[in-house]
Amino acid sequence: MMSTTQAKPTLFGYGLTTKAIAKKLGGGCTFFDDNVKEAFKDEEGNHILPSALFDADKSQLEVTTPSLKPNHPLIQSARNLLSEYDYFADVMPFSIWISGTNGKTTTTQMLTHLLHKRGAVSGGNIGTPLADLDTDAPIWVLESSSFTLHHTGIASPNIYLLLPITPDHLDWHETPQQYAADKLRPLLTMKEGELALIPKGLSIPQTNAYVVEYDSNEMLAEYFSLDASALRFKAAFLQDALLALAVTRVLFDEADYAMMNAFVLDAHRQEEFKDARERLWVNDSKATNMDATIQALKGYTDKHIHLILGGDDKGVDLTPLFEEMTTLSLTLYTIGTNNEKLLSLAAKYSIKALSCNTLSKAVEAIDKALTTSDVALLSPAAASLDQFTSYKHRGELFRDLVKNL
Repeated sequence: MMSTTQAKPTLFGYGLTTKAIAKKLGGGCTFFDDNVKEAFKDEEGNHILPSALFDADKSQLEVTTPSLKPNHPLIQSARNLLSEYDYFADVMPFSIWISGTNGKTTTTQMLTHLLHKRGAVSGGNIGTPLADLDTDAPIWVLESSSFTLHHTGIASPNIYLLLPITPDHLDWHETPQQYAADKLRPLLTMKEGELALIPKGLSIPQTNAYVVEYDSNEMLAEYFSLDASALRFKAAFLQDALLALAVTRVLFDEADYAMMNAFVLDAHRQEEFKDARERLWVNDSKATNMDATIQALKGYTDKHIHLILGGDDKGVDLTPLFEEMTTLSLTLYTIGTNNEKLLSLAAKYSIKALSCNTLSKAVEAIDKALTTSDVALLSPAAASLDQFTSYKHRGELFRDLVKNL
């Protein structure tokens, strides 16, 4: 673990996490990276070498970037491997780790917002490496990916929030069971009296933590004496807010609804706006997987939904999404490379669907049908790179198209 007296660690992967560690150590570190063909030295005095040159006999300690798979040759050959979390375990203050398939970024942001007045800072998968966090801060709120959790065996949270999970990153974890096991891994090292909030229905490992299993917003509100009706958020975002408030209730017996309601969601996350005719449109371009779209739909069950769906779904079975749609008043507008797949599923489930292929044609079609009592929702359940440079590009074009109606 981090020490100024020990030799500098060998770093696997020349990326954000490991570069930050090298900078904190003053440079002069050795990296091994798959993308490097010839060894070179960077401006910080670090040596960057091809992965194939790693020699375990010449390394006393290795720290890996989270994304390296368990079967990667570097991971397999390392003898003293630590995750980023393990490396900073000795200097980590009181820490709250947040993970899940969807919503972990929002929940991390919400909780940091609530705890800002108490000096909390956030990092991890949210974009700030642990090496860049203030070790004098009283609380670290860490968005924690399943990759990081898999590689972590020493560091441990004081509070662990796990949002609902659905199988994801199976090319990395190989099975849904291993994915779930990695999400539950922090429980193995937690201590007596430390709180873990876990979705009901998972196979909980033996743990010393105090585990609260939740299955609904109502259960969270009742258990932690929270008033869900005092919050302005809907569906999955309401659950994110309740989980964040559950932590402040546990730590400080506090539930600041006004502060929670002042939190502003990231752009492209169920971002509501109205057109010139006062009709409601929702930009949820960041919904790049099926579960995110299902959660978005749950926020508008009282309206007829004009749903824009499609893109690169990476071959995922979308059956649960279409089963959800059958319970709603909904018209589907299909775009992207999985256009034909979506139309086939719509026919199978008797869902009214219009083949649009492009976002601009979908907006044009919705414009002809949308009323002030309906909602137009862009929630693609797919990645964007088939037609756009990013989900942000997709969301920005959507807003521009509606603005120009």
